[in-house]
Amino acid sequence: MSKVQIKVNDNGSLRVTGDVELLDGEGNVLETKQAFSLCRCGLSSKMPFCDASHKGKFESVVRAGE
Repeated sequence: MSKVQIKVNDNGSLRVTGDVELLDGEGNVLETKQAFSLCRCGLSSKMPFCDASHKGKFESVVRAGE
């Protein structure tokens, strides 16, 4: 199994890369690619995926150890 990486993008999405299975709240599998972005701002019309609706409307910078 390949290592999964999740990157918290500044002022944007969670970028997920690797072999991962994404499930909805009922346990149903959502179709994904090898790399995809998840929405953090709640503004996407393609939830749970990011559609870049956050640009200029969402601020969040996360750093390790903070």
